Amino acid sequence: MKNVLLLKAGEAAASVRLSVGDYDRWFLQTVGLSGYRFEVLPTHQDAKLPEDVARYDAVMMTGSPLSVTQLEPWMERAAQFMVDAAERGVPVLGVCFGHQLLAHAYGGRVVRNPLGREIGTVEVELTAVGRMDPLFRGLPQRLAVQATHEDIVPEPPEGTVVLAGNANTAVQALAFRPCARGVQFHPEVQPDAMRALIQARAERLEAEATARGQPPGERVPKLLAGIAPTPYGRQILVNFLESFL
Repeated sequence: MKNVLLLKAGEAAASVRLSVGDYDRWFLQTVGLSGYRFEVLPTHQDAKLPEDVARYDAVMMTGSPLSVTQLEPWMERAAQFMVDAAERGVPVLGVCFGHQLLAHAYGGRVVRNPLGREIGTVEVELTAVGRMDPLFRGLPQRLAVQATHEDIVPEPPEGTVVLAGNANTAVQALAFRPCARGVQFHPEVQPDAMRALIQARAERLEAEATARGQPPGERVPKLLAGIAPTPYGRQILVNFLESFL
């Protein structure tokens, strides 16, 4: 049985939690519990971080409605914890907010994406290095994933390597250290969760679209119609848990 520490970095909107559960549940459901024991730690609620990371086989961090551009003390502590774990050889995976927090911890920048929010089922392309990386073992060069974010890592921090990107976000995945990875997209999110996320943000999404000159009332139906299965998401998480331990 492998012990995985899941650092929870925030909560989904109430309507989302009621219909499809919260961030931690998505990870557990997508990965499955066979062979893994997950300990969920609500770092966003200032939960005390473990003193001995060596008792975990891996560390993962969820997404968050909060932003690394507005750092809080708990974020700095969690960032240092993940860096310490990675430098000790404990596998670390940051997802969305977790990816951005790792980038910050390793000296990178996090900014609001000038191209606007990326949300829905999108396509990312693996780089030449990404195609060889264990995180994406067995996956095609282009793959569909679920995404929802406004912030991005605009360029890779020094000493890191870009593993995937797309037209909206050039840095969709990073290798920080031999056993530390970050992905901007959400491998844990299933279509029902993405649908709930879009519906919960419908008013804001339409306002963003009209502000950018798009016809009113079109963006949300288009996003909902574009939601598709993303079976490679689970494979990415399993690859991390199986290939980096």
